[in-house]
Amino acid sequence: MTAETLNCPNCGAAISSDSPQCQYCESKLATVACPSCFGMMFIGSRHCPHCGALAAQATAAELSILKCPRCQTEMSSVTIGSEAMRECERCGGLWVEVAAFDRICADREKQSVVLGGASLAQGHQPQGGADAANIRYVPCPQCGNLMNRINFAHCSGVIVDVCRGHGTWFDRDELSEIVQFIRDGGLDLARQRERREIDIQREQLRTEQMLAGPGTDMLGISFADHEKISGLSAARGLLKFLLE
Repeated sequence: MTAETLNCPNCGAAISSDSPQCQYCESKLATVACPSCFGMMFIGSRHCPHCGALAAQATAAELSILKCPRCQTEMSSVTIGSEAMRECERCGGLWVEVAAFDRICADREKQSVVLGGASLAQGHQPQGGADAANIRYVPCPQCGNLMNRINFAHCSGVIVDVCRGHGTWFDRDELSEIVQFIRDGGLDLARQRERREIDIQREQLRTEQMLAGPGTDMLGISFADHEKISGLSAARGLLKFLLE
């Protein structure tokens, strides 16, 4: 992930967001996630440079100790905004449990509706290419099983590591990118595409079953295919749709 340019809260100089020290005034710098967009900003900043939200200091959370799936060092438990999560201070990654991520997605989608939504996130493209050869699957911090790498919402271009039973691992800045994708109306676009695909499959099943003869209903759809269609269109919760 390319580091962004922020301003030193002490002297105002432009500094990379991953710099530990200001090269001009030599102040020691530390970054913290914005409670609104989860973008990184320097501790001491009054407002987030990405979304303009009022800065709020992350507080300690009472969560069990887990190790970072990449660094294998103990993660610190923090509350960012209203959600408790674990953060690796070495690599900047975040481990967010299922329920917490569900609430983050639902809350940011409400913001998208209020703000007018859909500036169309179709410009997001999966991050592949040269880095694809260096992909490393990482274990879930809670159960130890290797997690699946999934393109969030099937079209965001943000590839996250998911353990469906426990949570999602975000490398540095990935949660911020997902929040921006949601605020740009990406989830609504993903649902529209999903509905179109379901309609296409439904029509294909009707055509096939009208020629199949016995064992079908008046529309020519078998009971087995009814179950298949139902499975395609049933809402099983926000995270299952986003990450399945």
